[in-house]
Amino acid sequence: MDASSDTAPAAYGGFDTMPIAGRWRAGSTGKARADINPFTDETLLEIPQADADDVDQAYRAAAIAQEDWAAQPPSVRAGVMQAAAQILKARREEVIGWLIRESGSTRMKAGLECDVVFAGLQEAAIAAYRVEGRILLTDIPGKEGRAYRKPVGVVGVISPWNWPLQLTNRSVAPALAVGNGVVVKPASDTPVTGGLILAKIFEEAGLPDGLLSVVVGSGSDIGDTFSKHPVPRVLSFTGSTPVGRGVARAAADAEIIKRTELELGGNSPLVVLEDADIDYAVDAAIFGKFLHQGQICMITNRLIVADPVYDAFCERFGERARGLKAGDPNDPDTVIGPIINDDQVAHITTLIDGARRTGARELAGGEPQGRVIPPHVFADVTNDMDIAASEIFGPVAPIIRARDEEDALAIANDTEHGLSSAVFTQDLERGARFARRIQAGMAHVNDQPVNDIANNPFGGEKNSGLGRFGGEWAVDAFTTDQWVTLQHSRRAFPTDA
Repeated sequence: MDASSDTAPAAYGGFDTMPIAGRWRAGSTGKARADINPFTDETLLEIPQADADDVDQAYRAAAIAQEDWAAQPPSVRAGVMQAAAQILKARREEVIGWLIRESGSTRMKAGLECDVVFAGLQEAAIAAYRVEGRILLTDIPGKEGRAYRKPVGVVGVISPWNWPLQLTNRSVAPALAVGNGVVVKPASDTPVTGGLILAKIFEEAGLPDGLLSVVVGSGSDIGDTFSKHPVPRVLSFTGSTPVGRGVARAAADAEIIKRTELELGGNSPLVVLEDADIDYAVDAAIFGKFLHQGQICMITNRLIVADPVYDAFCERFGERARGLKAGDPNDPDTVIGPIINDDQVAHITTLIDGARRTGARELAGGEPQGRVIPPHVFADVTNDMDIAASEIFGPVAPIIRARDEEDALAIANDTEHGLSSAVFTQDLERGARFARRIQAGMAHVNDQPVNDIANNPFGGEKNSGLGRFGGEWAVDAFTTDQWVTLQHSRRAFPTDA
């Protein structure tokens, strides 16, 4: 996605306010939270936080604006999506800059994320035309059944900090495109890239006032209100499994029960069978493990390698990892940028220390520099070690030896998660058979688990949630069916005399 013009538009401002019920204003708590650059520790801005009353206003305004929006022809809604895509294209460098500064994205990852969002906006334009009804047969003479599909009304979106723009937009854009109003609660670490800058783009694209609100606030202040409010009919959540469970409980306990679309944590295996192209598998595993410092739910979490090629794989993978540049995310050559915050750094270093204590063999490593953790590789890991059983969310690669194909499959499936997976073999049909036995929502043969993130419409299994996003799943997620029957001729009823 190249910029559409050599002359960039004036940069957006006003990110110390948020769009609530059609007006950009400060949150009402009286408390401000600093938005921090994770690499430099610089305060980018301070945002007065939203409270429960702000959430209420946002939801109620969205419900009002949604009625007229849903009545618009699909060409109007599609036109806003197309306009938003072109605005993102024109502002690509501005958005990339925010992703680098706020989320610690490397320049490579930030560019990829912009491209993914651009594609998502274009797909959302098509989704506006996918809201289709059906004619249903009945057994009663003269009766016609119709299934009308319509938007659910208002969607609440809770998005994470790791791919903030994409993981917000993949719910926001299709939800709006099929006729809903939306309220977004971005992660506290990424309020701009997780919601505010997207709201600016949609505002510039002509989205009606009040239809999209962004409430920036902590989970302790607004989490319950956001999830239990009576207005939203669907909650879309991407994030950790424990928090996702809390969202699901809140949705079930609400005065009006809601549907939930959940994509949760992962522990994705990348399996290398003995007939794999080892150099190719190493290339894929480097990308699939270290993209965005490993801070992706679909990232390769465990490398499982068949015994005949285990030593060769470990040697080549370790050598490649040691050569990756770590540091300033704005440097185009940097592969490993900063971890998002100190809590995550502590989590990762605890796993590294535990791997050393439990006998894993360290093939690559080094000391953290601020929040930048250099790539770590551990061989001779077993699946019960914390470093293999936990979702790492950092630049740490555990490599597990498998006796053979069946052992590799058993290790791959020995986890509570089931989000994504991969297998490498030169026999594609063998790979397909293996992939079908992996207990994951996504399985890729000769590719890595972070695969086709622009268009992947699938979610996970087990404790990775059952959310489905993109394509027809987005239409299903954010619309509902209503059954309407028409009795064309008089009929007899059982109680007729």
